[in-house]
Amino acid sequence: MFNKISNSWELLKASAKVLQADKELLIFPIISAVGVLLVTATFFIPMLVTDFLGAFTSSNIPFLNYFVVFLYYIVQYTVIFFANTALVGAAIIRLKGGDPTLADGFRVASQRFVPILGYALIAATVGLVLKAISDRSKSLGRFIISLIGLAWNIATYLVVPILAVEEVGPIDAIKRSVSLLKQTWGEQIVGNFSINTIFGLISMGIVLIGFTFGAAVIMLELSWVLLIIIGALLVLTLVLIGLISSTLNGIYTAAVYQYATTGEAGEFFNPDLVQNAFRLR
Repeated sequence: MFNKISNSWELLKASAKVLQADKELLIFPIISAVGVLLVTATFFIPMLVTDFLGAFTSSNIPFLNYFVVFLYYIVQYTVIFFANTALVGAAIIRLKGGDPTLADGFRVASQRFVPILGYALIAATVGLVLKAISDRSKSLGRFIISLIGLAWNIATYLVVPILAVEEVGPIDAIKRSVSLLKQTWGEQIVGNFSINTIFGLISMGIVLIGFTFGAAVIMLELSWVLLIIIGALLVLTLVLIGLISSTLNGIYTAAVYQYATTGEAGEFFNPDLVQNAFRLR
């Protein structure tokens, strides 16, 4: 376990070196986050006003409700995948020795918009089907659905960089992702400790510190203004951590794709560490 965490830490540092060389890569997750917030507000504020979501508490959920949620998934995934494709496309340019700009990333994503939209449609369909089955399942059924979701996430791990680099459609990109994973890491693979693990631990530590300071303020009956400031700083810190984590994950995904297709992950990454991106079941 500690060896996996150590590998994840080394991969985090390697990804951070790429981000240090191209700080503008952080803009892509910011655009993604703002886009998702706008999409969510566009869909869910009218739903709350009209009690549209109230139907989901009943046993008979109207088809229209599922259709609207399906549209929300498609638009949300399109925004996320577009930003991720721009990020990964720019990161791959850097890993190949180039010097990418924001325009390069957006150019890559714009040229691949139709396949990105197609992949968003597929991902939305899979996500909604798994959610619908999970909502109607008991504990064991939900556990099985979560395993299916994990398998889907692993199978599609390289879809975004494939869409960014290769002239293929979304279905072929999924097949290509599965093929590359099998060729490079074998038939029986599962997820390993990742950059998200490190940032998850960091976030937990920060939340614990924040709540400790907040509790101290309450117990000592200090100013409520101080409590609000602590809460605001906690939220801003977690948002920043999330943005950095998303950026580094995109960079790391680009490195994994480079390794899977060329056997080299670029000057910033140790190939032996990238090889441990997945492990045998």
